[in-house]
Amino acid sequence: MKPKRISDSSIFAAIMMLPQDTNPAGNVHGGVILKCIDTYGGIVAMRHVRGNAVTASIDRMDFLRPIFVGEMATFKACLNMVGKSSMEVGVRVEAENLFTGEVRHCASAYLTYVCLDENGKPGQAPPLLLETEDEKRRFEEALDRRETRRKEKEREGPSSK
Repeated sequence: MKPKRISDSSIFAAIMMLPQDTNPAGNVHGGVILKCIDTYGGIVAMRHVRGNAVTASIDRMDFLRPIFVGEMATFKACLNMVGKSSMEVGVRVEAENLFTGEVRHCASAYLTYVCLDENGKPGQAPPLLLETEDEKRRFEEALDRRETRRKEKEREGPSSK
């Protein structure tokens, strides 16, 4: 399978936050932000495999600052790491006040997606072609997170189903 560049599947999306997106405190609801993060992360994974990919986990979700109605929220999503069938996607969320131009980093997340074959079973994902030092660093950090998840799963033992 031919390796693919991270830039081939990365996306940048912008959305105007509207009144229906707010929580009782008047800020954009965290669930709205989380849905966008999962949607755009999934698009990155599907673009990479040119097929179906499903969310396996959200490794980390940090809400750093609120987003307000009338602000533009931007979602920058790209692959950090690709294994045999799993892929880690990082998503950075920023808010821009369109009147002042102020931009704030508001949230970040790491999500794991699994490539599915035509039978709905885990399939082979194309490997990543790492081109920059930053891409190599993010790949190594993603491998560390994957190893941490594996160790946590081992400590938990067999799950009760």
